[in-house]
Amino acid sequence: MKIDGFLLAMLAAILLAFVAPQIGTPHGPLHMGLVTTLGIGFVFFLHGANLSPQALKAGAANWRIHAAVQATTFVLFPLIGLALFFGLRSLLDYEVRLGIFFLCALSSTISSSVAMTSMARGNVPAAVFDASLSGIIGMAITPTLIATVAAVSGQSFPILPAIADVAMTLLVPFAAGQALRPLIARWLAANKRLINLCDRGVIVLIVYSAFCESTASGLWWSYSPWVIAEIAGIAAALLALVLWLTTIAARAWGFSLADEVTTVFCGSKKSLANGAPIAKILFGASPALGMIMLPIILYHQLQLIVCSILARRYAGCAEA
Repeated sequence: MKIDGFLLAMLAAILLAFVAPQIGTPHGPLHMGLVTTLGIGFVFFLHGANLSPQALKAGAANWRIHAAVQATTFVLFPLIGLALFFGLRSLLDYEVRLGIFFLCALSSTISSSVAMTSMARGNVPAAVFDASLSGIIGMAITPTLIATVAAVSGQSFPILPAIADVAMTLLVPFAAGQALRPLIARWLAANKRLINLCDRGVIVLIVYSAFCESTASGLWWSYSPWVIAEIAGIAAALLALVLWLTTIAARAWGFSLADEVTTVFCGSKKSLANGAPIAKILFGASPALGMIMLPIILYHQLQLIVCSILARRYAGCAEA
């Protein structure tokens, strides 16, 4: 069985945050606030430079897949998140429920959606288009959804500054990377492993910093282990529900097997790569950042395990 180095790195970062939290706080000796902000900008510059306009164009034609994936990501998921946010009000604290809704408000992930779709013999050009489009849309939609829920629940959340921060930290570097793509695309293609390490390294740093701040503030000691188990259970149930709904919808709409694969994988995925930076921007001042990020961290691992099993089954059906 292959060991997931990324998972081990995140677990090590969380453990280190519990052992020595003061080192990794935003204003601690490592200046993690500045380090993670610069790292986020650099990673989104690389995302922009890696995005091929030709690949987007190749997958743009199938509008039914795009409608299904984007509706699942930014309509179905948030509606489920709203039901959980308000329905669990008497059972879970505000920060935990906000983390669950934040998970539901995030965009789809690019790398694993495309990788799983390819493994399952799905429509890869459509997966590239939908996952990329979802990430771009999410830069505006995710802060808007969070602000709306905060306002409805009586919490103050300045929407315009939040969107402006996301635009400056994520969208501007992304656009710069896209503009410079003709100059550096060949180098990026030859150094994919290094780019992947940078991407995952920044996520680990954000997780480490978030858990350091939450530990230093004493947040974790106010929650029992049962709360963590409840969050994991909710994440698993959410993934199972969306996988089931997207499968039923794809078959009801008469999608081919390849298009069903793309709809199921792109529609059910949530992006830790986008979620960690956006959480840092939106909730960076909150000592509860670690708890808010916990649902997407757990969901990320679950979706990789479950969807890799599904991908092998789909591949077997395609070859039959």
